[in-house]
Amino acid sequence: MGRRLATALLLIATIAAPPPAAHAKDLGALGATFPIVEQDLLAVLAAKLRAFERSGKLDSLNKAFQARVKAKLSRPTPVAGISKTDRPRSWLFDPSITVPRDFADQNGRVFARKGDVINPLDRLPNYNRVLVFVDGDDADQVRFAVRRARRDAKEKVYIVLTSGAPIDLMRSQKVEMFFDQDGSLIRHFGVSHVPAVVEREGRALRVSEVRP
Repeated sequence: MGRRLATALLLIATIAAPPPAAHAKDLGALGATFPIVEQDLLAVLAAKLRAFERSGKLDSLNKAFQARVKAKLSRPTPVAGISKTDRPRSWLFDPSITVPRDFADQNGRVFARKGDVINPLDRLPNYNRVLVFVDGDDADQVRFAVRRARRDAKEKVYIVLTSGAPIDLMRSQKVEMFFDQDGSLIRHFGVSHVPAVVEREGRALRVSEVRP
């Protein structure tokens, strides 16, 4: 039952949670008052789980939970605010960072001081990674990304989906794919249209919104 408790705990906690408190005016004590005896929350949850298990409801809760997790993995929530590229554009992105504090090695030697500006590409002469952002539900964009991934073995191309079903696409295209959860990469590079390609250009990264 311990394993079942782990998988169902979140669902049961939601069921057992009290309704949100409402604002009320203190009217004072009316009549006799008695101390409130609070039950141990874990004991209450365990009792509910035992009741659900006896009724067979626990199995249905577990199956529903697993189905939701599987659906989320198979088709994550699309990145909001992204549309298909209509007018291609391109710009340079400076990957430099400002050191927030002094950093030292195990011998106490400072190798990066607060306020220093460091460009990671200066320390990665062989950096060859390319990001290709595409809408996985657009067949033309998927073909564009797959062609780019297979075009040059010298490049390490990462196909990053902003929408679609990554697992199904990897099976059908035989190419590794990723999904931009919550649009963190899209926002980092300032991309608003796909397909978009991010690749090295000297000491910067070239970001290009292109047509497939």
